[in-house]
Amino acid sequence: MTYEERTREFKARIDAGDKVEASDWMPDQYREATLKFIEMHANSEIMGALPEREWIPRAPTLRRKLSLNAKVQDEVGHAQILYRIAEDLGKSREQMFDDLVNGRTKFHNVFHYPTKSWGDVAVIGWLIDGAALVTQHALLQSSYAPYVRAMRRICAEESLHLRHGEDLSLELANGTPAQREMFQDAVDRWWSPIMHFFGPPSKPDKDVLLYWGIKTKSNEELRQEFFTTYVPKLWDIGISVPDKQLRYDAAAGEWQWGDPGWDEFWEVVRGNGPMTQTRLAWRKAMWDNHAWLRDVFAGLPRAVA
Repeated sequence: MTYEERTREFKARIDAGDKVEASDWMPDQYREATLKFIEMHANSEIMGALPEREWIPRAPTLRRKLSLNAKVQDEVGHAQILYRIAEDLGKSREQMFDDLVNGRTKFHNVFHYPTKSWGDVAVIGWLIDGAALVTQHALLQSSYAPYVRAMRRICAEESLHLRHGEDLSLELANGTPAQREMFQDAVDRWWSPIMHFFGPPSKPDKDVLLYWGIKTKSNEELRQEFFTTYVPKLWDIGISVPDKQLRYDAAAGEWQWGDPGWDEFWEVVRGNGPMTQTRLAWRKAMWDNHAWLRDVFAGLPRAVA
């Protein structure tokens, strides 16, 4: 069979609902798209530990400190699982991490922003993890089988993180006026980045990830699912969102929403977010300072000072 014939046969398998294993033949475009997507997901998990990590010593109670510490550990663990999945597609973990810390690859937009208060920790744990779960549940139907198996475990743990974030959010929303104001302020500041999380509206027929079944829902389908799940919950506890155009259009059967500022989104994903360079510098310092440990595990000789 020619390359084109094998590619057509592969696409027919995908369209029929078959799953692809790492050992299967796959077109170059599929391999490259899957690797890039999973690598970005792994980068996001490991960078996503940083905004909350800095709040572990500042958590208001020992219980909150322990739960936040466990969550941060889980996020780093998810990254390592995903890097391992990506390795089978032809790129070493070391190269992926080197590309990340030197700014050559991307991570999710929400992890480029500062966490200014304990209210931010609540918003990340409930609304941002909620947005992540919406996207991750859709990935359980992905065409790449190793990714699906990893996502089953990750989604289970992220569901626990969501309960943690929801508990924090309800505690603040039902607390003192100052606590409620803190949570409302965090929602106001994070709303645009959460809208950006799903990406700009796109044409599904132009999305290579949808074409190959790596993703199973479009950006707008995921955003609409998020609205349906979380906006009524926010309204129920008396928390508003900073989008005066947000409403449910019963006739159209969908949510209408305002422009969250896509110029900011593109600036952030290009590496110009308010905390991008600081967080990459933290990761790079850890990567460089612990090179000796990687060499030890690899059995490489080390010079003795």
